[in-house]
Amino acid sequence: MNAPIGVIDSGVGGLTVVKEMLRLLPNESIYYIGDTARCPYGPRSQEQVRTFTWQMADALSKMNIKMLVIACNTATAVALESLQKKCPFPVIGVINAGARAAIKATKSHDIVVLGTEGTVKSGAYDEALYSLSSSSRVTSLACPSFVPLVESGEYEGEFADQLVKESLQPLHQTSFDTVILGCTHYPLIQRNIEQTVGEHVHVVSSAEETAKDVQNLLSYHHIARTEQLAPEHRFFTTGSVPMFQLIANKWLPLQKIQVKRITLKK
Repeated sequence: MNAPIGVIDSGVGGLTVVKEMLRLLPNESIYYIGDTARCPYGPRSQEQVRTFTWQMADALSKMNIKMLVIACNTATAVALESLQKKCPFPVIGVINAGARAAIKATKSHDIVVLGTEGTVKSGAYDEALYSLSSSSRVTSLACPSFVPLVESGEYEGEFADQLVKESLQPLHQTSFDTVILGCTHYPLIQRNIEQTVGEHVHVVSSAEETAKDVQNLLSYHHIARTEQLAPEHRFFTTGSVPMFQLIANKWLPLQKIQVKRITLKK
């Protein structure tokens, strides 16, 4: 099936998932919407996040996608189940994938989840981790400054280093061997996080596991792309096109990245 795979996120963070999809599924076309104008989603109400997520899903549905990836942890926590029930195509999120990656990596089962306020409040990672291993001991920490840092494009340099150190200070007395980057924006500052928590700690993201989930679903539903022509990728943002383009060019291994502004229906 030669239709594209849709990917949605609150902003540029979902590009970390797209990067792994491009590596694992080079033949597939990807259509991406980043809701940068209303980012971050973390401090918003569940009703708002659900509405915004539905608007993005609806816009991509009209572009005839064959699958939807909710590449936002906050949106996954509040909207995945409802979208799976309503959409005529497979819909997956990133939380179960992140939990699986952590269980594979941990030895002590002491796991820290770094996420937005919305993701942490939802308890979705706790539930996913406990369902995979009842011996998991989970500490969650909301890091509300991380998403604006990434969206501003200022995630490299001394300011980012200092901000990450200050944000992770509450973990100073906590024992853990694995950290889940519970927001798809966070892999863009993974180096800073790894330096702060120390080399003995596994820092995992959901991106690679999510790409594997996509691959498995394509096979299961027999909808993998068979066309031999080069795939077509489209990127849309509700906010600044130049800022989105700048970050996408830095992060994605693509020659030409076309970004257009999109207005989502209320």
